[in-house]
Amino acid sequence: MTAEGRTTRVRPLLARLARFTGRTLCGEWHAIVADPVRRLARRGLSGLLLAFVAAFGVVFFHHIAQHPTGALWVERLGGVRAELPLWLSLLRTPVSLYVPALHLPVWAGITQLFLAFALAELALGRARTLVIAYATTLAGTLTARLMIALGPGWWGFGLPPEAGQVLDTGPSAAVVGLFTYLSVVRRAPVVFTLTGGSMVWESIAVPNLAGREHLIAVAAASVLGVLHGRGERIRAAVRSLRPARRRPRHTPPPTPTPPAHVPGPTPTTDRPGSTHAKVSAPFLER
Repeated sequence: MTAEGRTTRVRPLLARLARFTGRTLCGEWHAIVADPVRRLARRGLSGLLLAFVAAFGVVFFHHIAQHPTGALWVERLGGVRAELPLWLSLLRTPVSLYVPALHLPVWAGITQLFLAFALAELALGRARTLVIAYATTLAGTLTARLMIALGPGWWGFGLPPEAGQVLDTGPSAAVVGLFTYLSVVRRAPVVFTLTGGSMVWESIAVPNLAGREHLIAVAAASVLGVLHGRGERIRAAVRSLRPARRRPRHTPPPTPTPPAHVPGPTPTTDRPGSTHAKVSAPFLER
């Protein structure tokens, strides 16, 4: 085959690829950027309440942790470790979202944190944003406890007991979960690839507890995104699996009985010998 023939066959493929890429990028721009910006213009700064609260909370706890007494209180309120009792970890998990990790720069992650919560709040609403952020963080925390309980081995899934002493705090899992959930719900494959691919690269380059929790957050957010909008189908499927209840046999209604006849007072007649007849007798004799 000549060079001109190969060029003739390649050009339509490149044109299709260019059109597909353009449509994908245009759709993601409208879904991830344009639509939230329109909602922000309509709602004003009140639509960024969660983003401001999250950013302020991280800065606040970071400032307090710079002092010894403040660091002690931050540890007591939001310090989560796998070696702690489960009830205590669950109690501290909501606060741990605002406690920055010690090995990560705080100011570098504020932009990602603000952007993730801002886009999620504008696109999903406050309630769902909080649910996704907490669910992905909790999934990473509980899975870390499972990996430590399994111990080393298990095809690289388990972790040594020393990992239970690592401080497991920070909003990174929530940020990763929100970006992943948004990309699945809004059908943004580029954002999903960037988010998931960066987490996979992080877990390979730095195989620590945080990298594994980020992968768990990506998986949990992906499942929640796939299940989005399918609640009625799931409930219908669950109802179809339940055994059918036996209907009671139809019994005819009882026949109403007619009321019993109550005899009324017997009318008085002027019979001979009655009181009325005796009273009227003298008048008849006259």
